Amino acid sequence: MTSTVPALGTRTAEGSALQAVLLDMDGTLVDTEGFWWDVETEVFASLGHTLDDSWRHVVVGGPMTRSAGFLIEATGADITLAELSVLLNDGFEQRIGRDLPLMPGAVRLLTELSAHRIPTALVSASHRRIIDRVLKTLGPQHFALTVAGDEVPRTKPHPDPYLAAAAGLGADPARCAVVEDTATGVAAAEAAGCHVVAVPSVAPITPAARRTVVASLEEVDLTFLRGLMTQMR
Repeated sequence: MTSTVPALGTRTAEGSALQAVLLDMDGTLVDTEGFWWDVETEVFASLGHTLDDSWRHVVVGGPMTRSAGFLIEATGADITLAELSVLLNDGFEQRIGRDLPLMPGAVRLLTELSAHRIPTALVSASHRRIIDRVLKTLGPQHFALTVAGDEVPRTKPHPDPYLAAAAGLGADPARCAVVEDTATGVAAAEAAGCHVVAVPSVAPITPAARRTVVASLEEVDLTFLRGLMTQMR
């Protein structure tokens, strides 16, 4: 976990009740959910197994332990979880080294949050080595804190990553806006007590209490996020 927490006076910018913005990475800021499936398919092909496309919805957005464990059990591959995790992380790092497309609206949103000094955290189920590689493209200056999946006792769908991020920023989870693209991430954020903006990537997500669903990150800006806090009063 890395942190450069801003001064206390910046935590409620311009009188807003919004205290912090917590952002998922894969499928939310970077268009990489498909990359993970491609790498998983390639790795299991090298082990002599073909992945069923229907499994994609099972593994999307989950921690490495869950997704890799499921695929080992489903295929019967002769490989340990630790060995598979190394292969998947290696393959993914090579893949994003060739191309790392950002989601539409990601740069604009990050730039706006930085300009208004809104405390912002990157909260991902990906491992630290992957987050640090992606940060080179996203710009580490946009984030006061980053939380990796291998740095918390329990990662998504448990609330631990978002609770850690809120605590690290000195924010009340109920005054944090989380942007997520999967049901797993949404479950983690809601369990932490945050208000969630869901931007579905692979599988649909339905609106619910304290959950707003949008079609694209391009619909999300600071005014939009502050409005969510107003609606909660």
